[in-house]
Amino acid sequence: MVLSKIKESLKGITTKKLEKENGTKYIMFGGKGGVGKTTMSAATGIYCAEQGMKTVVVSTDPAHSLRDSFEQSFGHEPTKVNGMENLYVVEIDPEVAMSEYKEKLKAQMDENPMMGGMLEDQLEMASLSPGTDESAAFDVFLKYMDSNEFDVVVFDTAPTGHTLRFLGLPEIMDKYMTKMIKFKKQMSGFMNMMKKVMPFGGKGEEVDYDKALEEMETMKAKVTKARGILANPERTAFRLVVIPEEMSILESERAMEALNKFKIPVDSVVVNQIIPEDVECDFCRARRSLQEKRLELVKEKFGDKVIANLELLRTEAKGLDVLKDIAHKLYGEAKSEEEKEVIVA
Repeated sequence: MVLSKIKESLKGITTKKLEKENGTKYIMFGGKGGVGKTTMSAATGIYCAEQGMKTVVVSTDPAHSLRDSFEQSFGHEPTKVNGMENLYVVEIDPEVAMSEYKEKLKAQMDENPMMGGMLEDQLEMASLSPGTDESAAFDVFLKYMDSNEFDVVVFDTAPTGHTLRFLGLPEIMDKYMTKMIKFKKQMSGFMNMMKKVMPFGGKGEEVDYDKALEEMETMKAKVTKARGILANPERTAFRLVVIPEEMSILESERAMEALNKFKIPVDSVVVNQIIPEDVECDFCRARRSLQEKRLELVKEKFGDKVIANLELLRTEAKGLDVLKDIAHKLYGEAKSEEEKEVIVA
């Protein structure tokens, strides 16, 4: 059954969000590995593009799959999807992102020779530290959060744990930048005082604290802006993708609790790979019976969210035609009664 009340459907809440003229909209898909996040991201990108919105689907997962879904190569910069108007894809390249991240540190070293040793250590740590790829990717993420180039940005995220660390970076960076700005202000005052009592030497090695402070303030403003956008339900939505299995459901429940702590709004849950009701084989009926119990668990855990159910496909979820079909089913635009596989509760 497909509910007729559009405001209670995935299409309804998406349309409502897209209609508001308050800046770029951000839709993120997350969940356990292998549940279909990339497929839902691609389908949502197609749907938004078909509504006339200039849309980019950005993969923050180091193991990119969008190229397999669309059967087309993508890179670190927006690439137009063949056969689609208004749709672009970006697959963040960790090596390119890390290279850009290092270039920023090198620029700081050139501008601040007295701090060169400390920044060299930071640069070395950047190459070795766990999670630095997330920081580098987050730098690219910030670029799309701070740009009005696209009407809609759809983020295809990595599996749950990686994504929660990634989305926790704005809060961590905000605290870090605040402390660094305070430190720079203190150092600037100290150095100015020292110049008065020791007016000699070091002229060729002066640190431009005012410029460094300005750069820190600019970066902090970007991070604060990103935090505000991520927490704004009129512009941002996180959508959990699950399959009707207990482990997937419980992991997503924990993810939603973490997202609530980050103040990132979760507006819906997509239940993927549901075995159709009319299956005939004993094995399929047994699996369907188990899935029905898990669908009740989904309602129990996520009953206050829009829940969209998508049946298991008869084919692989790849190729533009298949992805378009999924988009039309997911967003309630099935062409015939036989194709109405989207159920919204």
